[in-house]
Amino acid sequence: MIDWKNEVEQRKDDFIKDLQALLRFESILDPGTAKEGAPFGEGIHRTLIHLLEKGESDGFSSKNLDGYAGHLEFGKGEELIGILCHIDVVPAGDGWSSDPFAAELRDGKIFARGAIDDKGPTMAAYYAMKIIKDLGIELNRRVRMIIGTDEESNWRCVKHYFKHEEMPTMGFAPDASFPIINAEKGLYDCEWKQKEQGSSESGDVQLVSFESGRRLNMVPDYAHAVLEGNSLDSLEVDFNSFIVDKQLNGTVQEENGQYKLLLEGLSYHGSKPEKGKNAGLYLASFLSRYSFDEEAQKFIRLANDYLTNDTEGAKLGVRDSDDITGPLTLNAGIMSYTSKEGGRFGLNLRYPVSHYFERMNSILKEVGDKFGYELHEIEHLTPHHVPKDHELIRKLMSVYEQHTGEEGYLISIGGGTYARSLDAGVAFGAQFPGDEEIAHQKNEYANIENLLKATAIYAQAIYELAK
Repeated sequence: MIDWKNEVEQRKDDFIKDLQALLRFESILDPGTAKEGAPFGEGIHRTLIHLLEKGESDGFSSKNLDGYAGHLEFGKGEELIGILCHIDVVPAGDGWSSDPFAAELRDGKIFARGAIDDKGPTMAAYYAMKIIKDLGIELNRRVRMIIGTDEESNWRCVKHYFKHEEMPTMGFAPDASFPIINAEKGLYDCEWKQKEQGSSESGDVQLVSFESGRRLNMVPDYAHAVLEGNSLDSLEVDFNSFIVDKQLNGTVQEENGQYKLLLEGLSYHGSKPEKGKNAGLYLASFLSRYSFDEEAQKFIRLANDYLTNDTEGAKLGVRDSDDITGPLTLNAGIMSYTSKEGGRFGLNLRYPVSHYFERMNSILKEVGDKFGYELHEIEHLTPHHVPKDHELIRKLMSVYEQHTGEEGYLISIGGGTYARSLDAGVAFGAQFPGDEEIAHQKNEYANIENLLKATAIYAQAIYELAK
């Protein structure tokens, strides 16, 4: 019997020192310093080299995959347990109470960009591996930490890595929450783009431009449109009545015979669009009362007939749900139109693991064609699901329950974790239920005791999976 908590406690001081060293690297994507062998910039490259060299000094075998990713490995056996981490971080931003790369210790917490996403959990997994190696425990499966460097952007790191390296038999990503995230919806980013300009006949009102949203995965909280025409005498009164009724804020500005409508909605993450107020769709709803030229009319109709007041795809005919991942969600993250360039809709769909993607895509294409819009795929990540009776789930759940004394449960999410890069992978910590969500925010921190607790969980989990 191994006292995992005691083994972690014995290494506490070294753990904190090594974590501080890792956090002090400014591992932010920097195309300006990118080069061969350092595709994401000098800061990320130095961080990767630091961790690989540390692993080598502690007796792990290491490999650098052209600067895109690396790994540290120990143990013997044909099968492989993978632990998928990442060392890149988002920009620090402003408003911190201390240097975001100083890794200061205050009140039992360590403050730094990347403390909880994902350098703190990475160091927890590293020490978990180190404990097993230090104890000389015989394993029947190899254990490999795969170190990603582009998780916060486009996952080019793992895409490159798995072109050249074997896929683990099973594994986990310490880059989310306990107990276990075992199911992730499919993620489909696409756009409808107007094929060509049609009739130039003018309506009573001209839609000069329309703009809403900057990111597909966020509900737009701001939209504006510019109108001109001879039938706009009551525009301001009608608009003010509309925003009062919808409990929104907005203004009308008149300049040089044009009217600019500004509308504020409520932003929210694209995985839960029903919790936001899509400014673009509200504005399109208001504009539906006017008679525009043919192409502007198609833009407004497409928005209102198929997107407005519907975040589940019912109007499109793609609504679906299952017991594993719940309902399909639809977010119109970007809407734009100009009389010269035509219209564009950027859509973010998250669909259940049992959903038939090809049918959905066919419907999206048909609806776009109806209005003269062509469908373009931007990015597609298929759903990810590890069944509840899988060896990975059973062993990780048992370890979690032993260490916490709490009943474990499975989590399904609409977002995406690094775990979906593995054929049989789940997200496993390092945040505990009830922890403050502080990743990507100013004054990001990790609770030291919670990281040590996660280290003990990871050590026993690795042992159970690889013994």
